[in-house]
Amino acid sequence: MNFELQNQRILVTGATSGIGLDIARALAELGADLVLIGRNQDILDELEQSLGAITLAVDITDEAAVNAAFAEMPVLDGLVNCAGISILDSVLDVKAKDLEQIMATNVTASAVVAREAARHMIANGCQGSIVNVSSQAAMAALPGHLGYCASKAAMDAMTRVLCLELGPKGIRVNSVNPTVTLTPMAERAWADPAKRDPMLAAIPLGRFATPRDVALPVAFLLSSAASMISGVSLPIDGGFTSH
Repeated sequence: MNFELQNQRILVTGATSGIGLDIARALAELGADLVLIGRNQDILDELEQSLGAITLAVDITDEAAVNAAFAEMPVLDGLVNCAGISILDSVLDVKAKDLEQIMATNVTASAVVAREAARHMIANGCQGSIVNVSSQAAMAALPGHLGYCASKAAMDAMTRVLCLELGPKGIRVNSVNPTVTLTPMAERAWADPAKRDPMLAAIPLGRFATPRDVALPVAFLLSSAASMISGVSLPIDGGFTSH
């Protein structure tokens, strides 16, 4: 079994912050050649230097910009769809414009990127792997998360359709579904014990995920060690969705 990614070129979206940034660093450690998409040019410049990555500043909600990026894309072996947003509100206060923005990024843009990556792999005769970074919110109702839950459930449905249609082309597609993951932003957001402790109590392992807890399963799903795994939504949640 080979969990390494030597000589594999992987595209990661949302690579300049949060989970996407840690996934990029973990994949680099495992030998992957990276193409990184994000919006923060300063961080892209740093990653180009530190990881030897090809970097592209692209708004993935702009279909024309995505198409243009793929017109110049090197041959890919894998994609990690990690770009995403969350706008939280109660169901009584939810706004149509916020729902549209969440779905535009988490679903529509991810589908467009997956489409272009799949076309690119097929055109280059590559039997690759796509990993969509979803959430436990796809599997469990969370208060204040109407739009986010809906968008991540849609992403998991998209994963299954991509699996079905791309499998005959030799392309595997899976999702990972993390619980609260302690990026710097999440550490601040969950610092209040009144908010943190009830969520921790619902996780059988009694802790939140670290970014590396998410990055390594993503690497596994990209690797040849997962060569017969496709169409899966993998909880990385310490057991949260088991009850």
